[in-house]
Amino acid sequence: MSGSNVKIFFIITSALLLTMSCDREKNEVIPDITIDFTINCSDPEFFDLYYSPGISALISSSHRHLGIGTGGFDNNGIIIYNTGLQGFEYAAFDRTCPHCYVTESASVAVNIDGVYAICPRCTTNYALGASGLPQTGPGQYYLKNYQTGYTGQSLRVWNRK
Repeated sequence: MSGSNVKIFFIITSALLLTMSCDREKNEVIPDITIDFTINCSDPEFFDLYYSPGISALISSSHRHLGIGTGGFDNNGIIIYNTGLQGFEYAAFDRTCPHCYVTESASVAVNIDGVYAICPRCTTNYALGASGLPQTGPGQYYLKNYQTGYTGQSLRVWNRK
């Protein structure tokens, strides 16, 4: 390899590593905890969640009977949102505001207002239908997203840990 080819190799490698690390910062602000629980659609508490697109439900540590990690990070809870896309599709988000966590080391639970999660401290609005993307306010990071799967009569929420 000539000297210029080695320089090009290192520049491309550095750019790729930088891109991957920035992507990780953008989406992995809130630390991973073990999440694995299932909601049964026959449970009257969650009936509207199953059959009404645009509806959300708050899951907290009081829902321990559903499975592991219902309290979310720092027991702030988890938001389940019916996206209404292609039948039974759902999104799950941690309620911890990523902006406050990064900038102030504060664990602040966001509030739900229709299709938005709003941080009471920094006032960032996160769009639930847009994967938790910050819409207004100082926040730059998405809400932490958990995996969901709907099969038969139940909705499972989990993460990769």
